Amino acid sequence: MVKVDLRGVAKVTAKGRTYWYAWRGGPRLRGEPGSPEFVASYNEAIEEWRTPDQLRFRALVTLYRASAEYKSLAPSTQKNWSIWLDRVGEYFGDLRIAQFDRPEKIRPVIRQWRNKWADKPRTADYALQVLSRVLAHAVDPLGKIAGNPCEGVKRLYSGDRSDIIWTQADIAEFKAVSSRELADAVDLASHTGLRLGDLIRVSWSHVGGDAKDLHFHDLRGTAATKFYVAGLSVRVIAEIMGWEEETVEKIIRRYVGRGAATRAAIAQLNETRRRT
Repeated sequence: MVKVDLRGVAKVTAKGRTYWYAWRGGPRLRGEPGSPEFVASYNEAIEEWRTPDQLRFRALVTLYRASAEYKSLAPSTQKNWSIWLDRVGEYFGDLRIAQFDRPEKIRPVIRQWRNKWADKPRTADYALQVLSRVLAHAVDPLGKIAGNPCEGVKRLYSGDRSDIIWTQADIAEFKAVSSRELADAVDLASHTGLRLGDLIRVSWSHVGGDAKDLHFHDLRGTAATKFYVAGLSVRVIAEIMGWEEETVEKIIRRYVGRGAATRAAIAQLNETRRRT
């Protein structure tokens, strides 16, 4: 086999298998390194990058890979997402972007693709998350479509805990028996929404009720409520957390809305007492 020097080709090993990409974060290449199929797929990727058909969904994937948002993801996330971006591009790539502006028509296609992993709900939801992020990017900042058609497509995994949060009483109770280090970690998680894997890598250079079955990652929901109370929009919170807007809205309705209603009732009672 003739050895061909292709600049920028990236090698990724995942679960014992090796994948080759036209560049780091770029599309996956076909065939064995040096084979005609491999070289042809490399040339196709370069040509697509240079002159993508701006009317096809494949262009959205290319634009998202090149975005600051994608490049800001953790290296491990980019590594996992790159594989799924390839799958998204392969399945939806030839569709016209305009078709994604007709939710009632495209959602059945999205569900059909998601259901390829119906026997693995977490995998199906992961696939949907990556597709949704590309489409969210197409909405804003690209302005290619009016709305994200993934909104309204339900997740299959039933173990989602994103709507469970730690109350201030829960945090206080935990701090009363925990070490100073764990207490600080809980504070950081509840104020930033960072995942546990990201929290343990944070360094100083990055610094700029009833009993419940609470998990550490439930603190991400706690952070979402604090972001909302601080004035961030549902869309911005969804982007920060990597969730669907529907998930964020559910948390806001359940916790922030309920708390606001309680405060309003207390204020009304106090006003009534003052008048009497």
